[in-house]
Amino acid sequence: MRELQGLAELEPLIGAELGVSRWHSVEQDRIQGFADATGDHQWIHVDPERAASGPFGRPVAHGYLTLSMIPFFAKEVYRVNGLKMIVNYGLNKVRFPSPIPAGSRVRSRLTLVSVTPAAQGSQVVIRHEIELEHGTRPACVAETVSLLVG
Repeated sequence: MRELQGLAELEPLIGAELGVSRWHSVEQDRIQGFADATGDHQWIHVDPERAASGPFGRPVAHGYLTLSMIPFFAKEVYRVNGLKMIVNYGLNKVRFPSPIPAGSRVRSRLTLVSVTPAAQGSQVVIRHEIELEHGTRPACVAETVSLLVG
């Protein structure tokens, strides 16, 4: 994990890779739990028997489940010490180029896109490329926008 001492150490890293998280399994029980929490019980996610004859050959994770894992990945990769709080401000350029089949492993590669001064701190944009183990294309590419308050 990369540890930075305040916002001043973050800005020089614009354009640099911050790091890569560990591999994490996306099992069917996680997919089912996400479906239960969100009410999205589409068969391609929660019906293994029907999904076996569907377009992906088995159940796949929800795109929004993939997005919801981003804070978890980020905590493994970097930390900025001395902050009062971090506020999720939004997302840019979200795409899901490849599905995540149940039982697959994923990780995130983080790149710092920008650090912009804001009234209460700095607005930080980080590109997350969520890689699928043995995949040829990323499962998700998204830019998170966060407000870091020092």
